[in-house]
Amino acid sequence: MSEEANGGFFGQLKNQILTGVGVAITAGSTLFLDVVKEKLGLADEEPAQTEQVIQPAQPQEIIINMPEQKKDTVVKKVYVKPKPKKTETEKRKDDGFDW
Repeated sequence: MSEEANGGFFGQLKNQILTGVGVAITAGSTLFLDVVKEKLGLADEEPAQTEQVIQPAQPQEIIINMPEQKKDTVVKKVYVKPKPKKTETEKRKDDGFDW
């Protein structure tokens, strides 16, 4: 039953034939476009080289720019004392209720 759902042998053969026809059409159209470009003068002047020239590896110079370090840094800590809270009598004196 699973072979019938997937199309079986002939269904797979049909898919492979369609894939082959698609590849052939793609290759043919690429060849056709190359010929048309050549006739119109739009083709590349120099064909691509099949061999690559390999140059020997040269050591690369790595430059790291670091900002100038300041060695004479002075850090001054300032401690601020909190204001003492006023007592009840000091609050009355400020309000003018001094006895």
